[in-house]
Amino acid sequence: MGVVLTWYVPPALDPNAECTGYGYGPVTNALSQFPTILEIASILPNDGAAVDKWASIQSSVPNIAPKNISLDIPASVGGADYPKTDPDCWWSFAKCTTPKAQGLPVDISTVPEPNTLGYGFDDGPFCGHNVFYDFLSSQNQKATMYFIGSNVMNFPLQAQRAVVDGHEICAHTWSHKYMTSLTSEEAFAELYYTIKLVTGVTPTCWRPPYGDVDDRVRAIANGLGLRTIIWTYDSNDWKFGPADPTVTVADVDSNYQDLISAAGNGTFATAGTIILTHELNNFTMQEAIKFYPMLKSAFAHITPVGVAMNVSNPYLETEYKLPSFAQYAAGTTTLGSNTINSNDTVISSLVAPTVITTSTSSLATPTGTGTTTTQSTTGTSTETTATTSKTVSGALRLHAGSNLESLVPCLAWAMVMCLWL
Repeated sequence: MGVVLTWYVPPALDPNAECTGYGYGPVTNALSQFPTILEIASILPNDGAAVDKWASIQSSVPNIAPKNISLDIPASVGGADYPKTDPDCWWSFAKCTTPKAQGLPVDISTVPEPNTLGYGFDDGPFCGHNVFYDFLSSQNQKATMYFIGSNVMNFPLQAQRAVVDGHEICAHTWSHKYMTSLTSEEAFAELYYTIKLVTGVTPTCWRPPYGDVDDRVRAIANGLGLRTIIWTYDSNDWKFGPADPTVTVADVDSNYQDLISAAGNGTFATAGTIILTHELNNFTMQEAIKFYPMLKSAFAHITPVGVAMNVSNPYLETEYKLPSFAQYAAGTTTLGSNTINSNDTVISSLVAPTVITTSTSSLATPTGTGTTTTQSTTGTSTETTATTSKTVSGALRLHAGSNLESLVPCLAWAMVMCLWL
């Protein structure tokens, strides 16, 4: 059984129109139950579920002090006094992916399938991504989308599209900060509050912003049931523009070409790789479109990371499945991921979002992520009904006995898109 799911698509897919702020009831009604958008998360007062969850994993977190690292302080500087033996398996310092603390799984930085590219995009959902998502759909190409919780809150309907289109969703923290620089409780909250209000799925994977992770942060993520995904090849597409005026288009093109050349010379004959790219702005998405045919020619297979790892259950909700690698390679790129559980209440129609024409909130750019624009849905405004010009078969669902008024953060370990309990 399915339900028609709608989302806001402005005329002609104009990115500027797409990025007009809008209000969406299930999100705006729950803002008080989540951290302030784009600010470092902390466990909210009176959030008993979060307190209990943190208490249940706190003893398993290694006693490692926060690191001195930021956009302005690289690990080579902030870690000047850090032991060269890298006792904490600090990725930013030594690109370590095999934890030194016992009981922690190895980071995913490659994929086991030969000549395969684990394909995905960080920092979404970007408000103006419809043309890019249309391109991926036209190629029957699925990817892993690493969503920032604050961006999901700002553009929830864009987040819905990723699930409906069959992409794999992973957490990318609440506010996109260097995770090792945070206290353990802040790092927990950055993950706990990150993905589940709108899409109805609870991811089991995450990617640390800037790759910044050590065994302390890994232990927190592991306690929340999250697999840590890094990368081997970095396009550095996010650096083009205001983030780093010295980076040119040719620099980013060269990074893509390095990966393509490596694929051509047999580097991935026994195991595949993962590239870091971004759903950040028009430039990063256009680069992805430009290089897609070349990547397609260079690799035997381009798949979401979960598919390349043969992860059949990417979310806690077991009705959502990923195809096996063999199924995906044979052309089956989705496995009924939009089905409705018989115990769930189907929302047969959705109230159209309202466009925020004026807002008390200003456009904000997450620190260190180029030109991403997000806009809070918290501002008071004159509102008009938004039109919807696209529908798809999808599954926006409530657990039996739930209602929109009782929307609260669930024990989903994470994720701004919390199930309506």
